[in-house]
Amino acid sequence: MSVLLIFIDGVGIGRRGAHNPLAELRSEFFSIFADEMPQLPFDGTMAVTDTRLGVDGLPQSATGQTAILTGVNAAALIGRHLHGYPSPRLKAALAEHSVYKQLMARGRAVTFANAYTRSYVDNLPRFVSATTVAAMSAGVRLRMLEDLMAGQAVSHDFTNQFLIERGCAVEPIRPEQAGANLARVAGEHDFTLYEHFITDRIGHERDRNLAYKLICEHMPRLTRFVRAVLEAADLTRQTVLITSDHGNIEDHSTRGHTLNPVATLAFGPHREFIAGRVQSLTDITPAIVESLESQPA
Repeated sequence: MSVLLIFIDGVGIGRRGAHNPLAELRSEFFSIFADEMPQLPFDGTMAVTDTRLGVDGLPQSATGQTAILTGVNAAALIGRHLHGYPSPRLKAALAEHSVYKQLMARGRAVTFANAYTRSYVDNLPRFVSATTVAAMSAGVRLRMLEDLMAGQAVSHDFTNQFLIERGCAVEPIRPEQAGANLARVAGEHDFTLYEHFITDRIGHERDRNLAYKLICEHMPRLTRFVRAVLEAADLTRQTVLITSDHGNIEDHSTRGHTLNPVATLAFGPHREFIAGRVQSLTDITPAIVESLESQPA
């Protein structure tokens, strides 16, 4: 048995209306609305997931992602929601409590499926994401462009377009092939994480008309990618989870984050357990660990 966690930044559960571009898209995975239970394909289940963590203010990326990846209430830990990149206290929590560390201590094979460039790894910026901190502090090997070209990694935009625009010597790839590659990588490990953060960046676009256009262009591709993952995965053995850290793109009326909960979607053998276990971002890592503990290493 294995678990694949697909983390998609900045997608909350909003209400229907002209302010919500997801209402027009009719995505089978992302057009999810408050007070409505979606009809998910692949016999999927959904857990409405709290992002506020009992702390006043708008949920933010650094604390939300740390909570997802550790089970620690990161906002309560530092007394506020923190945007962007993890602070020293959050880095310490990621280093000690990450889902990677917890599963490795139990003898599980773990991996981070995202592809990095050599220049990024050799010249790490001052601020790095929670996902990168979690992987590096646990000693998880970062996959490189060579892995990407061999079908053993997936770029953060899954089509390689961002890498191509930055002059990297990689080939474009269709969402369907990228999804199949991710499912294959996940099938070779007990736990796999994949991060996609473009959704949040689009939501912060200053030009609201451009943001709306980008959302309407991007979300169908993302839907194709997720569907391809689920089609290629062996859902008798692989549990696939999709979650987010906070709301954003579901409310076109604001450039900021929202107070909305997010959807944690679960497919595969542990879907019912996950749906019953997860109520908050802090429940995701414990649910993954517990679901794998029910199976021999």
